[in-house]
Amino acid sequence: MPITLYKLLHILGLLMVFAAMGGAVITAATADGSWKKLHGALHGIGAFLLLLGGFGMFARLGIMGTWPGWVWGKLAIWLVLGAAPFIIRKAPEKAKGFLFGAILLGFAAAYLALYKPF
Repeated sequence: MPITLYKLLHILGLLMVFAAMGGAVITAATADGSWKKLHGALHGIGAFLLLLGGFGMFARLGIMGTWPGWVWGKLAIWLVLGAAPFIIRKAPEKAKGFLFGAILLGFAAAYLALYKPF
């Protein structure tokens, strides 16, 4: 598949993960669990698309074998963001702060992808 398709899948997954996180924060703040399944589905599918698009781009760019540091940094960030719904569910009083932290982590992941500093 062309690299542009992997990029589109990656961005679609990113949008879905952040939309789900926003919904999880609102649900935690209102104690209304009626949208819980939708948030979980958005987050899971979005995380899968992020991984599919990201690893597809790695393959197209020839990044196989030993990964550079920026790849490890992105993986660490996405592991934290992947655990976000569980963290928010366990500590709903910290949900708003976590949402802003997640936005900063997303920004850091974009920085690593664009500038590949290490």
